[in-house]
Amino acid sequence: MSESQRVIALVDDDRNILTTLSIALQAEGYVTRVYSDGEAAIASLQANPPDLAVFDIKMPRMDGMELLQRLRQHSDLPVIFLTSKDQEEDEEAGLAMGADDYIAKPFSQRLLLARIRAILRRAAPLEDGHEPVAGSVETANGLIVRGRLSMDPARHQVTWDGRNVSLTVTEFLILEALAQRPGVIKSRNQLMDAAYPDDIFVDDRTVDSHIKRLRRKFRSVDPTFGAIETLYGAGYSFSDG
Repeated sequence: MSESQRVIALVDDDRNILTTLSIALQAEGYVTRVYSDGEAAIASLQANPPDLAVFDIKMPRMDGMELLQRLRQHSDLPVIFLTSKDQEEDEEAGLAMGADDYIAKPFSQRLLLARIRAILRRAAPLEDGHEPVAGSVETANGLIVRGRLSMDPARHQVTWDGRNVSLTVTEFLILEALAQRPGVIKSRNQLMDAAYPDDIFVDDRTVDSHIKRLRRKFRSVDPTFGAIETLYGAGYSFSDG
């Protein structure tokens, strides 16, 4: 799919933001759909998913948190949250529920466009069946197998002990970076480079939140999961033992 055909959904109760962002995205060749709140958006997003959605957190009727929670029951649609600077707890909760990124208001359109492009590029190889990232340790059929972990980059599928674990694109890329070299400590910067390759600033706590969410998802299928290890002050590593 060409970038000109990419569809971006915008969900915000601020008409000025909807109009301004829609014009900016259309100028970049995207197709936009706009919704005034989560209740207005939910049915359309489920029945006809866009390629990426941008949600405000604070909205009437159904806010961004509830909208994301309902979507994540059935969908890994990439989502960027728009937040206020005083909504740190909401940012953490949003990442824990499966948001791919967040941007604090006021924000630059250039920054938002850069993050949209980055997330869509990360998602494209997984959707289109391209070859896995160079350097991945693979079996003959393209799977990455590390102990009880199996990753299929072409299909964006992950299993642990044969049980499916549903990951967002960002989570998948962070886990893949760790699984490529078990036992080797990856710094937060290295993990950010794996998940955000476009020289975009991402706060350290964003990576930490993704790691917490990865652990939570794996522990939902295996309460004893401990393969992602923390070396405080240095980073994270994956143990396939």
